[in-house]
Formats: sequence, structure tokens, C-alpha cells
Amino acid sequence: MTLKIIMLSLRAIYNNKMRSFLTMLGIIIGVMAVVILVSITQNATSGITDSIASMGSDQITASITGEDVSVSRDSIETLNSYGAIDKTAPVITTSQTVKHNGETGSYSIVGVTNDYFDVQDIAIQSGRLIADSDIEWTTNVAVIGTEAATDLFGTWDAVGGTITIGERNYKVIGVLEEQGSSLVGSDDSKILIPYTTAERITGQKSVSTFYIKASSSNSVNVAINMVESFLLQTTRDEDSFTVNNQSDVLDTMDEVNNTMSLLLAGIAAISLLVGGIGIMNIMLVSVTERTREIGIRKAVGAKRQHIMLQFLCESCILSVLGGLIGLVLSAAVVSAYNTAAGSSAAINWGIGMAAIAFCAVIGILFGSYPAAKASRLQPIDALHTS
Repeated sequence: MTLKIIMLSLRAIYNNKMRSFLTMLGIIIGVMAVVILVSITQNATSGITDSIASMGSDQITASITGEDVSVSRDSIETLNSYGAIDKTAPVITTSQTVKHNGETGSYSIVGVTNDYFDVQDIAIQSGRLIADSDIEWTTNVAVIGTEAATDLFGTWDAVGGTITIGERNYKVIGVLEEQGSSLVGSDDSKILIPYTTAERITGQKSVSTFYIKASSSNSVNVAINMVESFLLQTTRDEDSFTVNNQSDVLDTMDEVNNTMSLLLAGIAAISLLVGGIGIMNIMLVSVTERTREIGIRKAVGAKRQHIMLQFLCESCILSVLGGLIGLVLSAAVVSAYNTAAGSSAAINWGIGMAAIAFCAVIGILFGSYPAAKASRLQPIDALHTS
């Protein structure tokens, strides 16, 4: 009997192919929206999270936000003598127009010291790093990311080339290894220059951001306390600076991910509920159109529960089939996105299966009223309907 009910339901859906498709459309769009958004969002956030985690738990970031606060590079370097601190690396970040052989773009220019590469755990694939002599002599040299090298030179083989930053020419002395993305964008598009050269470009003498490498992962909390004490003594204002380590950033990322997941789940639920309302409306129309069919079936012995099960089955098939179509289309869209954007986003099949299960629930919930209405029809009244 169950198989017969399923076959009758499938036949009814097949006989009204266009209406069935339009009924499923809300479910299809809802499933596609949540699966695609979750897949792409998780890919982006996982890349950033992996990049942050790869920096290690011994890295600390200090930001000086007070407007009337001035902290010099020399004073920050005194932190290197603290027992829990291995090295410090102040940075100056600015945005400049960079040119090479007709190729022009706006890039993030970061003034760094030699210790920056060790503190940030950054390596080069060719050439050399910025040396202490470059800092001392304020030389016009640059170490560039792979993305910047490809954009400007058309290849990673850019060592020895010349780029123009602002109005001055800089010799490329090194190309960094690929790093991926961080919270502020692609690290591979950055251009690193000597700290003193960046001071000359920007006119900035006070440090606004610096990184600290703790002597070990066990001494991170001690190092944080030392940096906070140092900045409090220097600025006299505890609200003028922030000090965080990578675990704090990862915790924040987890909170953002959880919030995004809840938001997307809410959007999906609303979309699927709207699709469920559409299914209920069409099923009610179907009950009205098939009143005579219901009367004949009851007259020849069909029980009330059989009629109810048939319409519930139709509702569930429409809903679940819509979810499956949405899932397949989501996989196609994500694959096309990966090809176009060079990304590695993957379908979250757990979310997909959860969406399909929710579709089944939607089918039952919104199919119950039309099914109950159909099952309550009296044979004599149904047969009198023309």
C-alpha cells in the first residue's frame, strides 16, 4: 500500500510538471542560498583562520590608538631586553601607487625592520630580506609578495627589477613565499620596504602598530603583561592601546563564524518556510481540483488515512525533491565559482543534508492541512462535485 501511495503521488506530480516545478522553486532557492553562502563563507574564513593559526601562538599584536600619544621605535626596541620577549617589530603601513613598465596599481606598502620577518614567520623564495644596513641607510629597496610580483612583472621572477613607488624608484631585492589572506586582505599583494624609508615617505615618526614574539608559547601571558605595563607607563592612558595575541584573534573569528552561521540558518529557515507556504497553497488547489478523484477512491474502499498519506507524500516529495535539486545546483554554482575565482570552496554536505531533512519537515508541516482537508471529504459530497 505504501508503494502504491508513493507511485500515485509521483504520477500526480509528473502530470503537473510545470506547476510542480514552480511549487518547488521557493525550496530550491532557499537551499541554494544557504548552501552556497555557507560554503563560500566557510572557505574564506577558514583561509584567514589558517593563516592566523600558522603565525603561532607566541605572536602578539599591539596597536596604539590614542591621538595624542607618541611612542618611538627606539623605545619599543627596549622591550627586546625583557625576559619573556624574544623580538619586536614595529611597522608603518600606507597605501601608494606602484608602477612598472606601464602596469599600475594601488598597493599596501609596509615599512618593516629586519626582525619583522622572524616575528611574523615570513620567508622568501628568492632574493634576500631587508637588512639592518637598509634601515640604517634608508635605502630604496623592496621585498614584494607573489601576487604583487605577478601583477607588476607578470612572473614571480622579479628580483633585480625596478618598481616606482610614488615618485621614487625601488629595487626589488626579494620575493616572499605565498602567504594567503589575513583579516585585512591578501598578504601576497603587500610590498615591504625599510622602516626608515617608510618614515620618510609618510612623515610618521610615532609607532602605531608593532608585533611581538614571545620567547616561548608558555610565556605569552607574561609578555602581554609586560607590553601592557610598558605602554601604560609610556602613554599614561590604558584606553590608548590594545594588546592581543593570536588566540584572541582566533576566538574572535570563531565568534564571527558562529554569528554568521546563525544568520545564514535564519535566512534559510525563512526562505524554506516561504517555500513551504507555497507548497501548502498549491496542495490546497490540488485538493479542490481532485475532489471528484478523492470521492471515487473513497467510494471504492480507500480509507481516510490512505487519502491523507497520499497528499502528505506528495507534499514531502515536492519539498525534498526541491531540496535535492537546490543541492545539486549549489554544487554546480560553487564549482563554477572556484573556476572563475581560483578558489577552493567546498560544499558543506553536513549543511546540505540538514537542509534536506528540514525540507522533509517543511513538507510534512505544510502538507498536513491540505492532506487533512482531503481526507475529511465525504464520498457523496465529493462525487456530486462537477
